[in-house]
Amino acid sequence: MELALTGKTAVVTGASRGIGLAVVEALADEGVQVLGAARTVTPELAKHAAVTVPADLSTREGATSVVDTALAELGGIDILVNNVGGGDADKMTLGGVLDIGDQQWRQMFDLNLFSAVWTTRAALPSLLDRRGAVVTVSSINSRLPAAGPVGYSEAKAALTAFGKRLSEEYGPRGLRVNTVSPGVVGSSLWRGENGFGAKVAAASGVDHQEFLAAIPQQFGMASPRITEPAEVAALVTFLASEAAGNILGSDFVIDGGTVKTA
Repeated sequence: MELALTGKTAVVTGASRGIGLAVVEALADEGVQVLGAARTVTPELAKHAAVTVPADLSTREGATSVVDTALAELGGIDILVNNVGGGDADKMTLGGVLDIGDQQWRQMFDLNLFSAVWTTRAALPSLLDRRGAVVTVSSINSRLPAAGPVGYSEAKAALTAFGKRLSEEYGPRGLRVNTVSPGVVGSSLWRGENGFGAKVAAASGVDHQEFLAAIPQQFGMASPRITEPAEVAALVTFLASEAAGNILGSDFVIDGGTVKTA
């Protein structure tokens, strides 16, 4: 399939690893000039991105600095991929609503919601001028409110709603906005020895690798395996392209059949 992305420009947040890095690689392979932003610029990101920016996207200043750099270095923005999210596993507390303080709520919303709000607002003038595309990476947690650490599902639900609002407001002006909602993905969040998956496994008193192997069955997935970052990246790349020219305001689930509702 011809995606006609050669010569386009893109900003990808949370680009140093996992889904973000896979998106950078996929877009670059299609001829896109990519600016990758992350708190830490990894060698892998530096290898595939045309421009890299170390930034804390959980702050307004960090988010706007990324867009300012993109405008200066790339000359404009055709594609924005709001991917940054998750949370710092070392600072994340597992438990119920009464166990979690205000700081975790704020951190979850700053990273998983407001990072996208700030980045998108800064990039909108260029995106509208170029009749571009926004693809936001949310999560199936937006549909499963009791899943994950407190604050995460709530922030992702708001993030998905933000994409709907953007599409309604700016779709008539030529901007395409869509959301991708992955389930468990084989990134460092789940597979890393210090990631969220390892923390849940330890709290459950099971071996990390055994925990990962059991996820498809425990989560009631139709697929016998979890999703890989490159599979999410392929969907993001398609939605960013003209091949998806009349797809607006949609939320695409890629979760191996975890969510059972239509």
